[in-house]
Amino acid sequence: MNELKNESTTSKIGKFRWIICGLLFIATALNYIDRQILGILKPALEKGLNWSEGDYASIVTAFTVAYAIGYTGAGWFIDRVGVKRGYALAVFFWCVAEMAHALNWFIPIDARVNLIIWAMPATVLGFCVARFALGLAEGGNFPAAGKTVSEWFPKKERALAVGIFNSGTNIGALAAPLLILWLATDFSWPIAFIVTPIVGFIWVVIWLMFYDSPDKHKRVTPAELAYIHSDPPDPPGLKIPWITLLQYRQTWMFVIGTGISGTIWWFWLYWGPDFLFKQYGLNMKQLGLPMVVIYFITGVGSIVGGWLSGWFIKRGWSINLSRKMAMLICALCVVPVFAASMVSSVWIAVALVGLAMAAHQGFAANLITTVSDTAPRRIVASIMGLGGTAACVGVIIFAQVIAYILEKTGEYRVLLFIASCAYLINLLIIHLINPRLKSMEFNVPQST
Repeated sequence: MNELKNESTTSKIGKFRWIICGLLFIATALNYIDRQILGILKPALEKGLNWSEGDYASIVTAFTVAYAIGYTGAGWFIDRVGVKRGYALAVFFWCVAEMAHALNWFIPIDARVNLIIWAMPATVLGFCVARFALGLAEGGNFPAAGKTVSEWFPKKERALAVGIFNSGTNIGALAAPLLILWLATDFSWPIAFIVTPIVGFIWVVIWLMFYDSPDKHKRVTPAELAYIHSDPPDPPGLKIPWITLLQYRQTWMFVIGTGISGTIWWFWLYWGPDFLFKQYGLNMKQLGLPMVVIYFITGVGSIVGGWLSGWFIKRGWSINLSRKMAMLICALCVVPVFAASMVSSVWIAVALVGLAMAAHQGFAANLITTVSDTAPRRIVASIMGLGGTAACVGVIIFAQVIAYILEKTGEYRVLLFIASCAYLINLLIIHLINPRLKSMEFNVPQST
């Protein structure tokens, strides 16, 4: 009876906040379609453009350095200008940068440039420039989306909302093999970098026309607005200097946690297709279905992982125990992936990789939610920006390690073992930093 009453009450409140979550989902999916194009085309580009593993690692590093800058800068910027303008600018500029990749084919860089800058082949330099621009702009997605969730959802729904919009990464990555491999094989690889940004420009127009804050939005009922604001409000007039965020364990919990998990996630994004290509000899067309299956599993994991902690909370568990139990379950699900390089069946490997990536997304949904659990809404994007930067630093370092291991051994076994252990170690560190998921306490002047 109580459950039926709760469902009836929720339906009367209104559900417009979930439409906003849907827009976040679409933007995140587009973000990952654009980002994933390079990883999917890696075997073809390496062969066609004569890239080495080191060349590819340099391109990944260029994106990652810019993403680190963009992530932190976007967090600071969005906390100040708001998500409506900040998010729109981020999506617009990453679409422009994605299109710029095609210039490496339409307007080739003079081959003599490689004698001046880093002795790089011209196309590698061109891709580095384009990826750097893309990284700067794409860094705005998650700080903007995370801040939007903190403004539109009460704490008991935030992990699910994060899980839903974060599943856009998987849907985008799922759609990417189908779309990108078709465009690359039936047309040419530059077309793949032109088509998807067009959808992004359409999203920007819809976002600017449709979005506003809950307090100002005409489609939010008084009952839904009260529900959104049902958590204790932030202290009025609280001003928190950006640099002081690093003094708090809550910031470091997220920074270190995202630094570890984000590094492994990017390993799957940029080297996952190559693992299947080299381990099982799949060609470009054969890669499509396994990648679709992997990202379908991953999308389910993102939503289930976000739902799981909310399910615990509704049954009376504390937020601390609910979030960490959900992350523990996800971390344990990653462990079997070490065997993916030892099995003879490609579909068993696909299942193991898919489970690991699904578990990552469930882990990440809860980790992202800990920011709004422990910090005032007005600094959520800034903290998420710092966490994204940490992940980028991890990727920059790990990319060189990956290139070294692959060039020396030609195998992924060591890399899969590292991935299998990372999340349990990560959760232990998170727990040691903030055992009770305690919220931030500030001793700073407040404005009147």
